[in-house]
Amino acid sequence: MSTRPETRSIGSVLGLLRNEFPDISISKIRFLESEGLVSPRRAASGYRRYTDADVERLRYVLSVQKSHYLPLKVIREHLEAMDRGQAPPPLESPFRSAEQGAMPTSQVAQSATRQPVRLSRAELLEASGLSELALAELERNQIVQTKRGSTHYGRDALTLAIAARRLAEYGIDGRHLRAFKISADREVGLVEQAIAPHLRRPAGNKDVTTEVTQLVISFHAALVRTAMER
Repeated sequence: MSTRPETRSIGSVLGLLRNEFPDISISKIRFLESEGLVSPRRAASGYRRYTDADVERLRYVLSVQKSHYLPLKVIREHLEAMDRGQAPPPLESPFRSAEQGAMPTSQVAQSATRQPVRLSRAELLEASGLSELALAELERNQIVQTKRGSTHYGRDALTLAIAARRLAEYGIDGRHLRAFKISADREVGLVEQAIAPHLRRPAGNKDVTTEVTQLVISFHAALVRTAMER
C-alpha cells in the first residue's frame, strides 16, 4: 500500500533553507509559488504542505538565483526540462571578479557575450533583494539604469544592485555610492580621452575599449586592495 510522502509547513521549510540562503523569507517562498516555480499541496485546512521534492526544487531556484543571477523565466525553463526528465543546462556564472586580474581581450569579449541578462524591474528587485525604495534611490543617483533604449536591466545593473544591497548592510548608503559614481565618471573621462586617438586610426585595435576598460578595472581593484592592507 502506498503512503503519502512526508510533508512540511512553510515555516519548517524556511528553517531548512535559511542557513544556506539567509535572505529567504516566507513572502519570497510565496512569490516563487505565485510564479509557478514550486507547487506545494494544500492540506484540508488550506495550509501549504511541502514535500522533500518541493524543498529541493526551492533549493535549486534559490541557488541559481544566488550564484548565477538567472531571471525567473530562464529558471522556469530549467525546471520544465527537469520535470521532463532532462538534465538542466550547464551553469556558469555570468560575472567575473576584477580580482581575477586582466584577461586577454578575446576572453573578455567572449565573457561579455555569455549568458545575456535581461530583467524586468520586478525581476531585478527579486534577484537583487533590493527594496523598491532602495532601487529608486539608486536610479535617482544614476547608479542603476536600464539598458540604453530599453526598459529592461542588464548584467551590470544586477551587479550594482546586489553590491548596493550588501554594502547597505555595512552602512554604505546611497550618498556614499553617489561619491563612487562621480569618481567612476571621472575615470571614464580619462579613459575616453586616452583611447580616442586609437579609435580614430583606420587600422586601430577594435577591442581597445574592452581591453583598456578591463585594465582600468583590474588596476582600480588592486589599488583598493593595497590601500585596505595598509
